[in-house]
Amino acid sequence: MKLSFYGGVETVTGSMHMIHINKKRVLLDCGLFQGRRKEARQRNRELPFDENGIDAMILSHAHIDHSGNIPNLVRNGFVGPIFTTHATKDLCEYMLADSGYIQEKDVEYVNKKRKRKNLPPVEPIYTKKDAESSLDRFVGKDYNQSFAVTEGVTAEFFDAGHVLGSALTKLTLTENGRTVKIGYIVDLGRKNLPILRDPVIIKDLDYIIIESTYGGRFHDRIEAAEENLYKVVKRTVDRNGKVIIPSFALERTQEIVYCLNNLWNSNKLPRIPVYVDSPLAVNVTSVFKEHEECFDEETIKVLEYDDDPFGFEKLEYVREVEKSKAINKYRRPCIIISASGMCENGRILHHLKNNIENERNTILIVGFMAQNTLGRKMVEKWPVVKIFGEEYNLNAEVEVMDSFSAHADHNDLMSYVTKANQKLKGVFLVHGEESRTAAAAEGMRKLGVNNVKAPGLGETIEL
Repeated sequence: MKLSFYGGVETVTGSMHMIHINKKRVLLDCGLFQGRRKEARQRNRELPFDENGIDAMILSHAHIDHSGNIPNLVRNGFVGPIFTTHATKDLCEYMLADSGYIQEKDVEYVNKKRKRKNLPPVEPIYTKKDAESSLDRFVGKDYNQSFAVTEGVTAEFFDAGHVLGSALTKLTLTENGRTVKIGYIVDLGRKNLPILRDPVIIKDLDYIIIESTYGGRFHDRIEAAEENLYKVVKRTVDRNGKVIIPSFALERTQEIVYCLNNLWNSNKLPRIPVYVDSPLAVNVTSVFKEHEECFDEETIKVLEYDDDPFGFEKLEYVREVEKSKAINKYRRPCIIISASGMCENGRILHHLKNNIENERNTILIVGFMAQNTLGRKMVEKWPVVKIFGEEYNLNAEVEVMDSFSAHADHNDLMSYVTKANQKLKGVFLVHGEESRTAAAAEGMRKLGVNNVKAPGLGETIEL
């Protein structure tokens, strides 16, 4: 029995790991690597294994850094099942098609530049059609129900509390009369997040593969998120500005809207327009409404008196390009929620371009921003940033709210590992920048957790 780590190590993008057992191979996630254009293109196009030799895949959740390279995997020859939860299967129908569309548009832009330099055109990592074709491989499974993956491998999904449909996976491996239990704890959510149930502690494990995104860092209380959001909105409206919120189309947008809906119902939210300007976010929100089985008790109670916690009088979901453009001409206070979450592509770039130099406005950061992204540069408050290749002064206020984070913080990680099993044979830390992973590893060792390892890219470890 072996584990190979092909992505999502020493970084937070491109999650991709492999189980080797009984001459079979099971892939855990197949995420899109996001970063510098040249490196990202190479790593995403050239998968570090033979796609035809994989027997099955398990997908933890629909975020693109975990699911986004599935169309490329299937296009290159993978014909096995992709096991995931029903909600994740439904979300990927929109998420992957949108990703394919972005790949096509990105290459269209690049090829215009290459043509001017008399360079040959490049192909997209995959197309929208490739994404739609890959959906035939998906197999939806319920939470808390064991199922066969391949020879010697069974799996069971438990609620991760991270995003709609997200799962922590318990894998039971049997080979030559020996049984090993692995917990794939990527990505791990937090207690008391809006909408979703809390993460499940999977016990009696031999090994854990766990994220380390916020190792050594601590979140503000989630209970304070709604009040802090209100303060940012009021402060900005009082100076006649706009609140621009770069937001992941999956989960973060719905959490922000849910909190704004609560503020509206309590008459605290200023009566200003609120725009969700992302066709993908509109589609994802429709999936939320179809999967109430993923909601926590609090949200179920809200539904008893509010049949649509993702909608209120001043809220408008925007699909049309012309309407999106018109929002930028609006000169009065408003809230604009738009994708992509890390500000690397999509409509948010247009909203930032039109609003970033106005000191009355606020850019509200509500999610993790990876290195080398525009989002990270705004978090670090670079005085000048580039958008569409042009320089803009960062004059708008930048407010960072970690309280909305859907990732476990340092305390959550320590608590999970110690509660899972006091006799773990090994913990593998993935999905974190090197400093965060090192901090998580140190914390676990101090708690007496033995054999904590941060695998390197491409490393294979025998269990």
